[in-house]
Amino acid sequence: MVTESRTFLIRRATDGDAPGILETLSTAFEDYRDRYTREAFLDTVLTLETVGQRLSDMSLFVAIDETGEIVGTVGCHIINGEEGHIRGMAVRPKWQGAGVATHLLNSVESALRDMKCTRISLDTTEPLQRAMQLYEKHGFCRSGKVSDFFGMNLFEYVKVLKAEDPPERAESQASHETHL
Repeated sequence: MVTESRTFLIRRATDGDAPGILETLSTAFEDYRDRYTREAFLDTVLTLETVGQRLSDMSLFVAIDETGEIVGTVGCHIINGEEGHIRGMAVRPKWQGAGVATHLLNSVESALRDMKCTRISLDTTEPLQRAMQLYEKHGFCRSGKVSDFFGMNLFEYVKVLKAEDPPERAESQASHETHL
């Protein structure tokens, strides 16, 4: 049996990361293109301009591999005082299943806790069943709220943060190694 070791680092995104974030979103969602409406896909994958807007309006995190390539991304912002909202979770297909999404989710949850949020919400679509399972594994529950997302159902997930129950802390400069 051959074991491949892959290391990645989670850090806050910078303006220079915009092209890599865009490529990560595009690569991660390409397999779902035919299950999205055209408008929903374009709103999910974004453009260089909208990635730049998110970088200025939100806290974005990236996972980078040992070569410096961005292999995952996620963003968050505060929407009403004590509620944080997660957007744009994406992991390149070749890195899916390697723990990248878990570490990104832990990093964004830690950041929202630091911003004194007591609740986190996120929205996802029906094609993203693996993402739904990940969110549920990390304590998110469907709220029952379903919105229209350019002709698709958009399901809201929420998690109430308890002071005594912090997430596994994924330090922003910690290195994570996986063996495949």
